[in-house]
Amino acid sequence: MIPDRPNAFHGIYAATLCPLLDDGRIDETTLARHLEANAFVPGMAGLLINGHAGENFMLSREEKRRVAEIAAEVCGRRSILVSGINAEDSFEAQRHVDDAKAAGADAVLLFPPFSWALSQDEHMAVTHHRIANANAQMPLMLYQAGVNAGAMAYRPEVLAELAQLPHVVGIKEGSWEAAAYEANLRLVKRVAPHVAMMASGDEHLFTCFLVGSEGSLVSLAAVTPELVIALEQAIRRQDLDEARRLNDRIYPLAKAIYGTAPGGYATARLKTCLKLLGRIPSDTMRLPMGPLPVAEVAALERALAAAGVHA
Repeated sequence: MIPDRPNAFHGIYAATLCPLLDDGRIDETTLARHLEANAFVPGMAGLLINGHAGENFMLSREEKRRVAEIAAEVCGRRSILVSGINAEDSFEAQRHVDDAKAAGADAVLLFPPFSWALSQDEHMAVTHHRIANANAQMPLMLYQAGVNAGAMAYRPEVLAELAQLPHVVGIKEGSWEAAAYEANLRLVKRVAPHVAMMASGDEHLFTCFLVGSEGSLVSLAAVTPELVIALEQAIRRQDLDEARRLNDRIYPLAKAIYGTAPGGYATARLKTCLKLLGRIPSDTMRLPMGPLPVAEVAALERALAAAGVHA
């Protein structure tokens, strides 16, 4: 539910995961428990469901709608629910946005299609966003892809035009590079100052929060929500000693999850962390992703211990 206050979308959002049964079906009971646990952490503004960490690219349209329905049932009155939309075809994206609205989501985050990593012209992104939200006209968040994501990362002139579209309320800024983050922050604040810049580089949240942000949508907040919220609050009150102390706990875990090759294992690592912490019973991924190697699991155990996160 969107709160009735100024800057309603500002704050920390946990980008949640999608627990699976051993046969690959959604574990709805564990999913509900996972969503509720994150939604009720003090200081948590909302949840990003069906994001990259939620395996939106692996779930069917019906499954993504079901995830949104469960989220609305268990914590829709408590949290702002942002549903990720990932579709190659603009009218398919529109159907998914319409589904999200019908299921009870409050806003949508539209990811650039993976095929754009090869190429896109200056019109495709704007057209895609206009068509996707044409029916629902929901509050809309943009996704700025990483500097190594090829043409999926919007050029400054494209990002500026997108930020000025109707219904845009925020940007999940995933450049994963501090200088690019600051450049995009300054650009957006010049052309669309009402749009919230939401840092999402889990490995450098400290840096991005210092440069300036209105919150964050990150999967690390689904594993260590209290630490991420505390880090953002420490920087807001300009307690840099406390912020550095928190960052020293967060950084090794962020590197173990996101900064270790291959990067495509990040969601599997997040699930394994939750299993190690006893929060989900299984870290099953959909094929072709199999179980993590034993050495990976051991590295995550060490990183969780270093962060002071325990079962």
